[in-house]
Amino acid sequence: MVKVGEKLNEIMDFELEAFHANKSVKLKLSDSVGKWLVLAFYPADFTFVCPTELEELADLYDEFAKQGAEVMSVSTDTVFVHKAWHDVSPSIKKIKFPMLADPTGTLCREFGTYIEGVGLSLRGTFIIDPDGVVKSAEIHDNSIGRSAKEILRKLKAAKFVREHPGQVCPASWEPGKKTLSPNLDLVGKL
Repeated sequence: MVKVGEKLNEIMDFELEAFHANKSVKLKLSDSVGKWLVLAFYPADFTFVCPTELEELADLYDEFAKQGAEVMSVSTDTVFVHKAWHDVSPSIKKIKFPMLADPTGTLCREFGTYIEGVGLSLRGTFIIDPDGVVKSAEIHDNSIGRSAKEILRKLKAAKFVREHPGQVCPASWEPGKKTLSPNLDLVGKL
């Protein structure tokens, strides 16, 4: 299972089918090397909470792109189910990002979101830097929806600390707010 701070090596070369730009395409996570990547795992198409999350991500997609990030959603549905959902759901029609199909659960297992015996994914969000290093990982129960605004905030914070070595972002940090410069020499004296 992937861990925060680790580089995604072999996982980056997994090729998956995706529904993107109204057609089926083959993608690898390595296609996003050099960009930030946000992976949003979700249980299944045609469900109740999932379209609310994916619609929020779609509504903020241009903001993610301004940060140099690609967003990809992932479920264990096939690309055909993604297309069918896109064709009938006003919320899903808004999506500009690739919807990865992981019907074997291979990628879900690598990221620790797969529910064995059920064949679905937990809700998981991963922020990966341009070098393929996991900077943020969050997995939670499928009954709890995520906030795309919070995912975007975390992306901005991860991007800031990458661009400003020695700086860290406090709780609820937003761009323009004060950051911290930890002095490690003081830690042993406290």
